Amino acid sequence: MQYTATEYPFVYRTVCTPVLRYQHVGIYIRSRVGRTHLGRNHLGRTRNQNVTTRYRAEGVAYPFLIEFSDSDTSQENVKMSVQSLVSAKKKTFIGLPAPLGYVPGLGRGATGFTTRSDIGPARDIDDISDDRHAPPTKKSKNDDEEEEDLNDANYDEFTGYGGSLCSKDPYDKDDEEADAIYEEIDKRMDDKRRERREQKLKEELEKYRQERPKIQQQFSDLKRDLAIVSEDEWLNIPEVGDARNKKQRNARAEKFTPVPDSVLARAAASTGTANTISDRDQKFSGMNTPFGAITPLGTSTPSGDIDMKKIGQARNTLMDIKLTQVSDSVSGQTVVDPKGYLTDLQSMLPSHGGDINDVKKARLLLKSVRETNPKHPPAWIASARLEEVTGKMQIARNLIMKGCEECPKSEDVWLEAARLMPGDQAKAVIAQAVRHLPTAVRVWIKAADLETETKAKKRVFRKALEMIPNSVRLWKQAVELENEEDARIMLSRAVECCPTSVELWLALARLENYENARKVLNKARENIPTDRQIWITAAKLEEANGNNHMVERIIDRALSSLRANMVEINRDLWIKDAEDCEQAGSIHTCQAIIRAVIGVGVEDEDKKHTWMEDAESCAAHEAYECARAIFAHALSVYPSKKSIWLRAAYFEKSHGTRESLEALLQRAVAHCPKAEVLWLMGAKSKWLAGDVPAARSILALAFQANPNSEEIWLAAVKLESENNEFERARRLLQKARASAPTARVMMKSIKLEWCLGEIKNAHTLLQEAVKHYPDFAKLWMMKGQIEEQNNNKELAREAYNQGLKKNPKAIPLWLLLSRLEEKSGQLIKARSILEKARLKNPQCAELWLEAIRVENRGGLKNIAQTLMARALQECPNSGILWAESIAMEPRPQRKTKSVDALRKCEHDPHVLLAASKYIFWAERKVAKAREWFSRTVKIEPDLGDAWAYFYKFEQVHGDEDSQNDIKKRCINADPKHGEYWCQVSKDIKNWRLRTEQILPLVADLLPLPT
Repeated sequence: MQYTATEYPFVYRTVCTPVLRYQHVGIYIRSRVGRTHLGRNHLGRTRNQNVTTRYRAEGVAYPFLIEFSDSDTSQENVKMSVQSLVSAKKKTFIGLPAPLGYVPGLGRGATGFTTRSDIGPARDIDDISDDRHAPPTKKSKNDDEEEEDLNDANYDEFTGYGGSLCSKDPYDKDDEEADAIYEEIDKRMDDKRRERREQKLKEELEKYRQERPKIQQQFSDLKRDLAIVSEDEWLNIPEVGDARNKKQRNARAEKFTPVPDSVLARAAASTGTANTISDRDQKFSGMNTPFGAITPLGTSTPSGDIDMKKIGQARNTLMDIKLTQVSDSVSGQTVVDPKGYLTDLQSMLPSHGGDINDVKKARLLLKSVRETNPKHPPAWIASARLEEVTGKMQIARNLIMKGCEECPKSEDVWLEAARLMPGDQAKAVIAQAVRHLPTAVRVWIKAADLETETKAKKRVFRKALEMIPNSVRLWKQAVELENEEDARIMLSRAVECCPTSVELWLALARLENYENARKVLNKARENIPTDRQIWITAAKLEEANGNNHMVERIIDRALSSLRANMVEINRDLWIKDAEDCEQAGSIHTCQAIIRAVIGVGVEDEDKKHTWMEDAESCAAHEAYECARAIFAHALSVYPSKKSIWLRAAYFEKSHGTRESLEALLQRAVAHCPKAEVLWLMGAKSKWLAGDVPAARSILALAFQANPNSEEIWLAAVKLESENNEFERARRLLQKARASAPTARVMMKSIKLEWCLGEIKNAHTLLQEAVKHYPDFAKLWMMKGQIEEQNNNKELAREAYNQGLKKNPKAIPLWLLLSRLEEKSGQLIKARSILEKARLKNPQCAELWLEAIRVENRGGLKNIAQTLMARALQECPNSGILWAESIAMEPRPQRKTKSVDALRKCEHDPHVLLAASKYIFWAERKVAKAREWFSRTVKIEPDLGDAWAYFYKFEQVHGDEDSQNDIKKRCINADPKHGEYWCQVSKDIKNWRLRTEQILPLVADLLPLPT
């Protein structure tokens, strides 16, 4: 079957095999003018091969003829007009909007109904429809959609006219399906070209970046060159000058010209009001003033000139009042500085700083208080002080005097009045106060303070003591004015009037001689049996007069008497009194107090711990004799406790003398002969003092007490080797290897031969040592280092590898092997060794640090940064990693990195050292750097690198005294660790150098921070 479409410039031919029943599922025709659709299910009746088939076409939007022909029958052309077919079947109103006012069902009488939500009656037939029944709004169309554009400009030979043929037809499900198919095809076609399009866009972007790079990229090579700028070149860079010209740099100062009085007078007159009518106003009635150039519009007519003479007189009067206020002093004499009286006036301005309204409110409130309760002294005092603050002194004085009349029995009111009154008036006020309050101590003391002569003061105090003989305060004030003899007489009378005052008794005892002082203190104990200070003073008195044997008895009797009088013995207060006695120089008294009260209130199981804490507390308060007494008492109770002897020995080493330390160590080894460290401390003390025979004898006694002690053998070897007795040291080591063979003894033997240059003997001992002690990593390290020294890299590599097989956890062995490969130029192999080491030793900061430094030394900064990030994730609290990260950061970012490091490792010495170097020293903040270096060496005195950097810093920015001080502190600390420190101290060439000699060498090796 074949059909052709005519009347339009496109023809589609379709050949179909006729069947008994044919259903056409839809034909989409795409042409130059758009896309149309032949409807589904074109139903017709069919016959066999010689029967003509008739089809009914539906939904065709445009009229065209379809020609059918059967290939198996004779040619039969059937032509029909599609438009006539459609018009015959389709209603005219289908697809059109309803007319305005159309209501469905209205023609058959359906007028609707009322629901609960409606308001009013139901709709009638004649009603006009409301918004709910409004016709559907017609879809607005643009101007270009109202009619088709068939111009030649809109025609293309390939695609035809622009627009769509089917835009006026309804959009049904088949159209939606067709659009979805085309969208899927377009999407697939777009996916085919996406990679090529993105690649092209990327190439264009790279080309654009090459043609127009960023400013940061343009200067990257110059920024890299800054790394090789020396310090001198950096300092010689000229400062940025001021590009402005002279006129812009030196701005012209503002000039102020004083305004003449005539201008002020004119301005005042222009804003004032006139009280007289001029002739001109009378003539024109004040309403018809002629306009002119002289008469100002809208302003009042000046009433006349201001009298400047009166203004000057007023100024002089005001200045005179202020000067009178300033000259009104307590003594009645002027205190005005002729040259600076304006400054004095300025100082008299009210300093309350409050608002005027607040002052008025306070004044009103206080007035209400005074009127409500006139016998309330604080109201009068507050009112007077308010007026004083606001600068109204006379009103303040009047108020306080009125307060004295209302409250004559109040000390505070009288004292306030005396304070506010000047000179003689204050004395008169105090005299009235004494008449009203003869037993007020503060009033009498104020009266004495107002007197200027000492004789008058004494007279006032004596009269006061006649009125109030039991006032300790008055007696003390009066005694202070007398000489020694008169003071003793007055104190004798004072203790009779005030027998319960400890201060008066003790003051009298200090003024008396020895015999009378003893009598005074005995009387004081009788009158005040519950005070410990009297007993302590008695003990100090006996010690001062050489009766040391009486001190212990007095303190013991004091405790017994106080307990008998039901007084609680507070050991903390007594220890504080002992510290005070030591500060006063009464050593025996403080020691007696410590021995008497150290065990009070302490359980047996807590004695040792409590006493050690007390000793540390006394040492922190610099009460060394008290701490020594505590140690002595503890050792008498626990003579066989090695820990107490050690702490006492360290205390003597820090705060005592060499003689006291040696005496203590002799007692210690007698009680604890098995404590090797006590023997070694005694021998070292003798050796440092230069007494080598005594040190040898101590070690000999130590050998007898500890026959096979490794520590004592090695100490004896060190003593002999330090004193150049190498043969004796060899013999001692040989005996030690025979009697007490250990890995350390073998190591010391090998090191001695190595230091003496006997490499062959060292090799022999090493072969024997690694057979017996293959798990001792230091032996393999020494073997590899000796081979490296002899340039036998293969043998050194073999030694390190064998050592790692036996000791995979030995970090120094991994580091030595990695550095050996790096020195040989095998960077990749060194990297792989460190990677293997990290796998076997996870979370090891030393291995991460070495890997980072390997990359930095190889110039691979990016890889080093990546490794640092990974290392900080695995070891977030490692101080050495944070210190290295601060050093790796560019200078502007170091401060931020150091803050992060200190947050993670606040008290780590490596972080503090890095901050001292790179944050403060590099920025020339000398004082701050010195402070942080001090903090570092205080936190970790065993870190030799910190001492070396501190010493180098003082060499650059300090003087010779500061350098000597650092060297002395370093010698006392005797550091043993640190990267640069161990690099120098463990060098076989420097095996005999001491701390004071190693420190300058390490300082010279250190690089300056940049």
